[in-house]
Amino acid sequence: MNNYKFEELSVGMSESFNVTITEDMLSKFRDITGDVNPLHNDTEFAVSKGHPGRVAFGMLTASFLSTLAGVYIPGERSLIQQVETKFANPVYIGDELTVKGEITELIESVQRLELKVTITNQNGKKVLRGKMQILVV
Repeated sequence: MNNYKFEELSVGMSESFNVTITEDMLSKFRDITGDVNPLHNDTEFAVSKGHPGRVAFGMLTASFLSTLAGVYIPGERSLIQQVETKFANPVYIGDELTVKGEITELIESVQRLELKVTITNQNGKKVLRGKMQILVV
């Protein structure tokens, strides 16, 4: 886990990590949220709608932004204030995602950074993009 102090951060600094989406992740997310949409839970239904298999929950994909901020940049000093996301493409079981954040702005008066975030799959296809505002406490 990183432990960046505000003064150690700079515009252009970035961190990333990889995660593979598993069937177990979808099951646990469904159990926690109660989202029983068949697109996420029924392979036959998802295939009938033109997908190669069950579609991962968009918010499961977005949840890795919490890991990005809380573990990587800035790490244990982070307090997320705002997250904006766009789901660019679907994610499927077995996809290996690269979660990346790059600092685009530092606001010293309030010790806040803005992070440009992207998540891409194993083919380099962007599945999520957005930005986060994070206090460094």
